Amino acid sequence: MRDGFFGCYFKCQDADKTVALIPALHVTKGQKTSSLQVVTNDRAWNVPLPGYAFAKKKDRLHIALGDNVFCARYIRLNLHEKDLDACGYLTFGPLTPLRYDIMGPFCLVPGMECRHSVYSMGHMVRGSLVINGERYQFDHGRGYMEGDKGRSFPKEYLWTQCNFGAHSLMLAVADIPLGPLRFTGIIGAVYWQGKEYRFATYLGAKVEQLGGGQVVVRQGDFTLRAQMAKPTSHPLYAPKSGAMARIIHESPSCRAQYSLKQGKRTLFSFESPCASFEYEYSV
Repeated sequence: MRDGFFGCYFKCQDADKTVALIPALHVTKGQKTSSLQVVTNDRAWNVPLPGYAFAKKKDRLHIALGDNVFCARYIRLNLHEKDLDACGYLTFGPLTPLRYDIMGPFCLVPGMECRHSVYSMGHMVRGSLVINGERYQFDHGRGYMEGDKGRSFPKEYLWTQCNFGAHSLMLAVADIPLGPLRFTGIIGAVYWQGKEYRFATYLGAKVEQLGGGQVVVRQGDFTLRAQMAKPTSHPLYAPKSGAMARIIHESPSCRAQYSLKQGKRTLFSFESPCASFEYEYSV
């Protein structure tokens, strides 16, 4: 593997509790290392692990980090480190995959700094985790799964994800370098009333407003708005040239507002107290 990274994001929510788990592999100057980040409403932990602890199956989403397993059907945690003791078992299903790759034709473009994948827009989560003595019970939980691979996260970007009832959405806006060019890239999907609405640069999406934790994206007669109302961010490690050398800030469960309009008709407009938001723009 060339210098770079591969990581997956498993988000699990039930009532007022959120747990996000991020297993990752990083390669820098030919040297492999791995890590597991655990994020809750209140805290975030980063556990560095040796490269040999990471194993991924090629034909499906299945990652092992030592005794810990992360896959499309379940998560098994058995981690006992100095600052983090985490164990438990969660089951998932059925998943809600997108109709086709969220990157669209860009999945075929060589040299992309970062490639994004969405494995499930929403699914049931059942089971429990115990993290440093605190139990996280998921009886009627909802989950979301995505992944990234490449060299680095974008220099500037916004990412948000929210489960609301049986519906969900994700949106990412980023500064994309491609050879000598740079452009603002958009990828997003809304799963609403059993239907997928997709927003993407390759479908003609444009950013109408961006700043102060808010983004407004227009595509045809659709307008999608996301606004972080009250951040509660934790520092997380993100890849830079393969190494986990950059600090970003994620609000795993914060208050945010969303709306989707088609022409003058509002499909939905709501405020959620348990949205996920990363805002890495300077404006």
